[in-house]
Amino acid sequence: MLTLALAGHQPAGKRSRMTCHFRCGDACAQPVPNTTGNEYFGDVVRSAVSRRGVLAGILALGAVGATAAGADSAAAAAPDDLLAPQADPYAPRRALDFQAIAPVPDTVDSFEVPTGWTWAPLIAWGDPILPGAPEFDPEQQTAEAQAGQFGYNNDYTTILPLQGRKRALLVCNHEYTNEKFMHRGWTSATDATDEQLRIAMAAHGMSVVELRRHNSKSPWAYLRESAFNRRVTATTEFHVTGPAAGSKYLRTKADHTGRKVLGTLNNCAGGTTPWGTVLSGEENFNGYFKAVPGSTDPALARYGITGSGRGWERIDPRFDVAEEPNEPNRFGWVVEIDPTDPHSTPRKHTALGRMKHEGATISIAADGRAVAYMGDDERFDYLYKFVSSKRFKPGRSASARRHNMTLLEDGDLYVAVFTGDGTEDGRYDGTGRWVPLVEGGRSKVQGFSVEEVLVHTRLAADAVGATKMDRPEDVERNPVNGRVYVACTNNTRRGTAGRPGPDEANPRPLNKDGHVVEITEAGDDAAATTFSWNLVLVCGDPADQSTYFGGFDKNQVSPISCPDNVAFDSTGNLWISTDGNALGHNDGLYEVVVDGPDRGRVRQFLSVPVGAETCGPVITDDSRVFVAVQHPGEVDGASIEAPASLFPYDGTRRPRPAVAQVWRD
Repeated sequence: MLTLALAGHQPAGKRSRMTCHFRCGDACAQPVPNTTGNEYFGDVVRSAVSRRGVLAGILALGAVGATAAGADSAAAAAPDDLLAPQADPYAPRRALDFQAIAPVPDTVDSFEVPTGWTWAPLIAWGDPILPGAPEFDPEQQTAEAQAGQFGYNNDYTTILPLQGRKRALLVCNHEYTNEKFMHRGWTSATDATDEQLRIAMAAHGMSVVELRRHNSKSPWAYLRESAFNRRVTATTEFHVTGPAAGSKYLRTKADHTGRKVLGTLNNCAGGTTPWGTVLSGEENFNGYFKAVPGSTDPALARYGITGSGRGWERIDPRFDVAEEPNEPNRFGWVVEIDPTDPHSTPRKHTALGRMKHEGATISIAADGRAVAYMGDDERFDYLYKFVSSKRFKPGRSASARRHNMTLLEDGDLYVAVFTGDGTEDGRYDGTGRWVPLVEGGRSKVQGFSVEEVLVHTRLAADAVGATKMDRPEDVERNPVNGRVYVACTNNTRRGTAGRPGPDEANPRPLNKDGHVVEITEAGDDAAATTFSWNLVLVCGDPADQSTYFGGFDKNQVSPISCPDNVAFDSTGNLWISTDGNALGHNDGLYEVVVDGPDRGRVRQFLSVPVGAETCGPVITDDSRVFVAVQHPGEVDGASIEAPASLFPYDGTRRPRPAVAQVWRD
């Protein structure tokens, strides 16, 4: 049964034990699921390190005291002329004009924005959005009320314009619940009432909410009881698509067809498709299932389904693996929802593989095929790409949209293998291959059928020698320069006894601050099967010699730690939100220039309250920024009676996850 975090457990980054407990079932304290001997991204870097390169100095500094590192501590940093930009320079532009804010200490409960900017909450946990839903009252909450209210711990956020500039749809994921902040006197799932468990199930999933504003300069407000408003929860019906639909691995007592699933769980990041639907990644679903004690099933172990669950099996036996051994296989997918049709059935796409999906973003390849980039957010897990069989139809006709909504139902699935080329060129870089797992409708993994590849994708990727990464989270293609950016949040297990050490692509042991990988597809084609890569950021305190900011002067950058979600403005600047800042600061949102002479310049735009994580950034051309503020006040020792944060400062004296909007005065 889910109980408070393990004594002595040290979470990744600066994340609290409470967050680790409720969000991912204390994953940092559990054995690493990937026990293969596959090459580690850090080893890729190290194998090619030259003492002439800047990385040699970084590896040497980082290796002190790390069991598996072994770098030469006397190696020197590279001269400035080796820190060359990776891209052809052009005059940098910025969509937003602001002065960077100073980092905010992680004891301060405030939401900070630059001078000349204003912020306000847009919608928060418990706000009613469906007809008949009551006003938020945490002391009188019911499952029925929660099913009609905005869910808990909003993550991925997107804004879809409707006709004109005064209406839009907000679509938001709800990743997990913290019952300690939801129910007064909460101790554990064992002591919870059935109604409290049902409230948690209703607070998961997704929300669709219509927004309105008076004019293009005024802030947005959400519209209560719009015909577009919708809640998707842990009990909403989903249709299963793709080659694994109907598989024996997806059939249960309640669904003999293997084609209908109830609910979506632990939805993290996502993506907005060119055809106007929204994708959502099911991430730490493993923590919701009560495992069979002593199970030796390698598939369950590889996905971390080894715990006692969240107590949901008491009210729904499908969450007990002993009762429904295939139910876990029905989660861990990319799901798609049509926010313009509140009566449509959302779908789970098996063609994109099953893993701890951070999210999925869509690009259109040179030949018109849809390409989805995906990270498996686990220490030492992999980076994936899906390429559709069918081609995208441009235009806004109903027939084009119907066709495009089938693009994710069939295609090729690849996993990344990285190779370092040495640092003689003064760069952390190399080449790579997209190794096929499924191609042309056939399995490319010996001993695996197509359905086995898609249901047990981690095991299939293990078999082809995929490169282990440091928690690859959000992965998105820059719409301006065409390159792909991978946020690797952290991995404090790298370089410890018996585990892989650094490499050219994961250059530090005990990586508490994370880094960002930049990928250039061959021929700038998203469907290419080879690529080159480099590190654009090695995050942390600029005063730390192991950090790297694309070659930019480290005296002129904001410190940044634990990159998580990424987004882009219309000029191609990269925006990064952080999760678990390990530098003693609150998490925030940062702008990063990725081209030209300012490449690597990091400026902090906003800071979220104590205990909170910054999620789901959206940057619009009309100088609007939206962020999801997740788990405010979630610090060890906090409670309803003694809250660490009062965000969004609405008088309820409860910390409430919320979407915040920021605009120029």
